[in-house]
Amino acid sequence: MTDARGNARPNGGAPARHTPGTPCWVSLTVHGLEATEEFYGALFGWEFHPGPQQLGPYVRALLDGREVAGMGVLPPDRELPVAWTPYFASDDVDLTADVVRSCGGTVGVGPLDAADAGRLAIGSDPGGAVFGVWQAAASPGTAVSGVPGTPAWNELTTFESARTAKFYETVFGYDEEPALPADPDHVTLRLNGRPVAGVRGVGRAPLRDRGPHWTTYFTVAGADDAVERVLRLGGRLLTPPHDGPHGRVATVTDPEGARFAVVESPR
Repeated sequence: MTDARGNARPNGGAPARHTPGTPCWVSLTVHGLEATEEFYGALFGWEFHPGPQQLGPYVRALLDGREVAGMGVLPPDRELPVAWTPYFASDDVDLTADVVRSCGGTVGVGPLDAADAGRLAIGSDPGGAVFGVWQAAASPGTAVSGVPGTPAWNELTTFESARTAKFYETVFGYDEEPALPADPDHVTLRLNGRPVAGVRGVGRAPLRDRGPHWTTYFTVAGADDAVERVLRLGGRLLTPPHDGPHGRVATVTDPEGARFAVVESPR
């Protein structure tokens, strides 16, 4: 797991346009926007400014004045999960949407313009995992990385990793890092030699309360402290903090049930 955004600048300055295929944004859809702002503001130190309203009420989360993520309200007439969704950069979102469809995926929203910020589409892969595509205009996407409160990684949980990875490789031009013998059903997607996302298969194991899905990892100063804050703020613990090859990690939910992970990078 490394910084996967490539063109974001952690030390200030306007971010450059993200290379196509790069994870460039994450957005959360919820029922109660005000309570969700309070949760993530207390957890990550985010502030919130109004964002493009094409999909309904929407805010941009900022850290030290730089864009980190977005939050919108679920349409009341649609049965959609409360979930974080990763967006991948594209130079032509309409063309990418066509490729998604031709590879067996679906496009449920868009392509459409988000005011002058850019153009987007929201789709799902053949297994049903939801992701977004972002063609930047005024807003390239996440503008800061590598510090607490910023997205660090995105990992897809699905039934069978190899077939699903081929979908994303075709759509976004990724290369595939060979699986390790100790973890044969895990694929690392690479772009220009850099790891940008992971795909983990569960085989025939049931995904009980939801189907295939993406999980966003956020950098924190300390995973154990972050979990304590999540619980104190009304969230839940799904996977206790544990040490892994990329740092100390825990999986949690916010009060509405949106899953995400916190990762404390090794010192």
